[in-house]
This record gives sequence, structure tokens and C-alpha cells, in this order.
Amino acid sequence: MVSTKRKLIAMLNPKSPVSEQYRTIRTNIQFSAVDREIRSLMVTSSSPGEGKSTTAANIAIVFAQQGKSVLLVDADMRKPTVHYTFSMNNAYGLTNVLTRQMGINEAAKVSNLEGLDVLTSGPIPPNPAELLSSNAMKQFFEEAGVQYDLVIFDTPPILAVTDAQVLANQCDGTILVVSSGKADVENVKKTKELLEAANAKTLGVVLNNKKMANNDYYYYYGV
Repeated sequence: MVSTKRKLIAMLNPKSPVSEQYRTIRTNIQFSAVDREIRSLMVTSSSPGEGKSTTAANIAIVFAQQGKSVLLVDADMRKPTVHYTFSMNNAYGLTNVLTRQMGINEAAKVSNLEGLDVLTSGPIPPNPAELLSSNAMKQFFEEAGVQYDLVIFDTPPILAVTDAQVLANQCDGTILVVSSGKADVENVKKTKELLEAANAKTLGVVLNNKKMANNDYYYYYGV
């Protein structure tokens, strides 16, 4: 398992080249929002293990470092990982909010970074896709949009389950994470097609795990 320090590099080593790349991603997201403000963002991938959760966490961090109030939501209610990344308890979270057992204020956890709250997945439900497409989810968007400047959703891989497609057209933007040397070209094309079919507003792609000469990880954002 990748260490927390590596996963949260933008928080723990903000002067590193990798952290600078996350700030570049932040800038490009803001540039893509010339005609509309990005208030909700979905981060996904075509397949597991491409780094979408690490990318989502660090994008959330760099926006919070800019002074935004940010909520990072673990919407991967099948194989949640955000609570591990931030060393948090996952006894309650998004599922409790969507089943109306708790409010967002009760369920969201304060991180070690000012401006960044984390909503872990909570107990794994039997019907994740149904919860994400429910009226309770629409209400969640409304309430979270009032309380936070930006809500970032870490979702399951597109090709694994339908959950991310359900969320795609509800979010103001989608970021696709592609792992260099691992991602299958046909899978990425299929993912793009599925996002288009879901009317997702795809902002661009993050190329992850591209090794450079100095062995640092390099992240590239482009449309």
C-alpha cells in the first residue's frame, strides 16, 4: 500500500514537483470554467489501480490551500479507500447521509488541513447505484453546494460498475485519471464513450505514474 505521505504529497510536501503538478491541474480546472463555475467535480478512471483516489485527494488539498472550502466525498461505496488515505474512521459517512440517518454536518469529518472536510463512504450498502441516483443525492448536491465552495467525488472506475456514470451528469465537471503504461487504450476509449453517453462534462485527463528521468512521478493535465 502506498504510504499516506506519498498519497497526500500536496499537503505533506507542498514544495515538491508533484505538488506543483497538482496546482497546475487546479489552474487548468479553473481555466476550463470560464463560462461557468465548477462547484462539483468527479474524479474517476477506466479501471482500478490507476490512481484516481490519490488524484482526487490531492486536488481537494490544493483547492483548500487556495482558500476554498472543500468537501472530498468517497462515493466509491463498494471499495472505499479515502478513510485509509486520511486515517479516519469509516463507521459512518455518505451512506448515512443518503439514507437520511445523518446530516452532512454530522457525517463530514474535519481534516488536518484548514478548509478541507472529508466525507468517507460509511457502511457499504447493497445498492450503491440506486443511492447515487436517488432524490436524497439531489438534495445532497443542493445542501453541500451551500456549505462548500467545491465538492469533489472520488468514484468507482467507469468500466467496473455504473455508479460513476450515474453521478457524471450531476457534476459540473469530470476528470479522468489514466495510468501511464497500465491503462488499456480500448478501455480508455470505451470510458470516454460512456462518459459522453452519460452527458458528463469531461474537463480533461490526468496522465498518472509517468516516470521521468529523475524518477519523480509526473502528472499531466490536458483536454
